[in-house]
Amino acid sequence: MSVHLLQHAWIEGRVRDAVLVEIEHGRFTRVTPDAADAADGADRVGGLTLPGFANTHSHAFHRALRGRTQSDRGTFWTWREQMYAVAGRLDPDSYYQLARAVYVEMLAAGYTAVGEFHYLHHQPDGTPYADPNAMGSALLAAAQDAGIRITLLDTLYLSSGFGAAPEGVQRRFDDGSAEAWQDRVAALRIPDGAGDRARIGVAAHSVRAVPAAALKAFTPSVDAGLPVHVHLSEQVKENEDCLAAYGLTPAGLLAEHGVLGPMTSAVHATHLTDEDIRLLGEARTFASFCPTTERDLGDGIGPSRRLEESGAVVTLGSDSHAVIDAFEEMRALELDERLATQARGHWSAAELLTAASVDGHRSLGFADAGEIAVGRRADLVTIDLASTRTAGTGADEHTAVFAAGAADVTRVVVDGRVVFDGDHRSVGRSLSEKIGRIWA
Repeated sequence: MSVHLLQHAWIEGRVRDAVLVEIEHGRFTRVTPDAADAADGADRVGGLTLPGFANTHSHAFHRALRGRTQSDRGTFWTWREQMYAVAGRLDPDSYYQLARAVYVEMLAAGYTAVGEFHYLHHQPDGTPYADPNAMGSALLAAAQDAGIRITLLDTLYLSSGFGAAPEGVQRRFDDGSAEAWQDRVAALRIPDGAGDRARIGVAAHSVRAVPAAALKAFTPSVDAGLPVHVHLSEQVKENEDCLAAYGLTPAGLLAEHGVLGPMTSAVHATHLTDEDIRLLGEARTFASFCPTTERDLGDGIGPSRRLEESGAVVTLGSDSHAVIDAFEEMRALELDERLATQARGHWSAAELLTAASVDGHRSLGFADAGEIAVGRRADLVTIDLASTRTAGTGADEHTAVFAAGAADVTRVVVDGRVVFDGDHRSVGRSLSEKIGRIWA
């Protein structure tokens, strides 16, 4: 058992002082505020401590693109070609090395779990590796060794766009049929020693990459309440092409084929009709917004507040990793709404913390994480209250959401174990080395 006295901590929806926590077997066994007098022998942790955050949408290999796609104005589609160039360079070993460094960067930014949307399956010509799950296993091992929880969302990808065959590097993504994909996913195994820190979920890349007839492959997972993720209406062109092919919007197509459910995550959900919002809300789906990527790619601003009011549950991811910063994603959700509506006050700091923590974890299948509370997984993210960003900001939830950044994280605990000690420079050195090898 370990005992810690947290100077300030966000518990039960607000910041309390002198919070004594006891941790045993990776879970909180005691959480008591105003307990300074009972803290003899406790490890004293200064600053503001928060529950761990969940990064609900990640493509780990995209991290190698940061800073390298801005020289030409371009579009989402030209950016995609640059992304494909990186995808063509990776093998299981280099992907493990890169992903491990990226997952450590996530830990240093306050994330204690990641949903890895994984579609880079095969060799560059589309031939399976001797172990058909070599790339997915590399990601699971990278997360285990970094110390972050993972839900590997193995992704079905069969088409380059509404019936067109995969081409170029897309052949790495394609299993040939939904049945072959199901067989491969069934063979995935959690690494020895990962215990309950890893999950296997599934994903449909998008309605342009998964023909309507193949969507029935997701019915077993939807019915079983397992995580099912899908890129949804990220681009206007996707909506237009879907309407031309099926006479339905992407959300309408998913609803018609039974893919929407309370463990389905609609990723981006940017360009939605009123009917789309109703469908997602009635199904109680999650909506995984990735504001820093959506602004980087020029996707647009999705209707996050309207989705929440309809019954959907908003979570947050970092997607292409143009930025890996849980605090930036939280405040961007509110600030983007302000830009779109020319009004303030759409999301409170407490709501944004909930979206990033407990709701995010729940969407990944970790329903027992994201809160500093007895019986929950012992995740703790501590931020410095004396940095140039946080000094004088009130030391409450507004400091966390509207002032702090990833650089302010001083300590991260996952399942009761310290996995980051505040050394951001070492994280940067590792990333520089691993990404340099990819571009060499």
